[in-house]
Amino acid sequence: MPLAEKALISRICRSVGPAHGLVQGIGDDCAVLRILPGHEALVTTDFTLEGIHFRREWHPPEVVGRRCLTRGLSDIAAMGGTPIAAFLSLAVPPKLPQAWIDRFLRGLLDTARESKTVLAGGDTAQSPAGILADIIVLGSVPRGRAILRSGAKPGDSIFVTGTLGGAAAALSDFFAGKKPRPHDFPRHFAPVARIQIGKVLREKRLASSMIDLSDGLSTDLGHICDESKVGAEVVAAAIPRAQVGRKRAAVGLPAALHGGEDYELLFTASTRKHVPARIAGVPITRIGRITRQKRVVLIGEKGSRNELRPQGWEHFAKNPSLKS
Repeated sequence: MPLAEKALISRICRSVGPAHGLVQGIGDDCAVLRILPGHEALVTTDFTLEGIHFRREWHPPEVVGRRCLTRGLSDIAAMGGTPIAAFLSLAVPPKLPQAWIDRFLRGLLDTARESKTVLAGGDTAQSPAGILADIIVLGSVPRGRAILRSGAKPGDSIFVTGTLGGAAAALSDFFAGKKPRPHDFPRHFAPVARIQIGKVLREKRLASSMIDLSDGLSTDLGHICDESKVGAEVVAAAIPRAQVGRKRAAVGLPAALHGGEDYELLFTASTRKHVPARIAGVPITRIGRITRQKRVVLIGEKGSRNELRPQGWEHFAKNPSLKS
């Protein structure tokens, strides 16, 4: 059984240290945060729901905590911002062991320390059934410099960071009755938000638009095209596929195209810009270009051209019972 609310909050407070920009944290009705002069605030929120984003029999609590915060941090990275503080609202069933909550918080707070983000507040509640965690992340970006989804222009190149499909491959193993080993599927069990890459792209004014790959390449590229009112061509052979499992085998093209929660960055850049092959040690790969024609086309290995329809995650659509 979880600790009583007051005792649980006290335990969380003891785990949270001081942080730059935090005037007053947990303990008052509101947190008080300091935003740097000349900066604008970035605010994002994400649910982590048992049965949708994780299963207790599949995912250790520390992994659930890490993934919970990484979802929000990745949104800040996609805007070229710097995370400042996180707010966690956690609802748990009355029979959940306190040890599960402690381990969940350990994973979340370790991720917060790595990203220099302070847990500044939130809420706790009793859930009638499963676990629900809602994370809000506050970040900042120099005024007028946030990288939006709406800036792509015809002729721009399309890039992705890292490799794609690794998180989806882990879920495929779970659904097949296998037990994937965490170190064989790092993008699923230990995702890292590409905060430093986002900041470099913003500081050097390289990216014309950007989004994080939380719902899958086919879906998230569609979001950029919709907001920028453009189309795109993607070369299938150019897409960097994750190598997973004990044999380090490359994932299939469908996983790389449609699998979500890799938390890599998808961005566009003018051909007049020099985009390096690596940023912060992470490979950067050109996979296509932006077009005037308002549709997304996948170019096959033999030059075939087929419309690439969004087939990533979408709530309320006909999807598997667990988000990839």
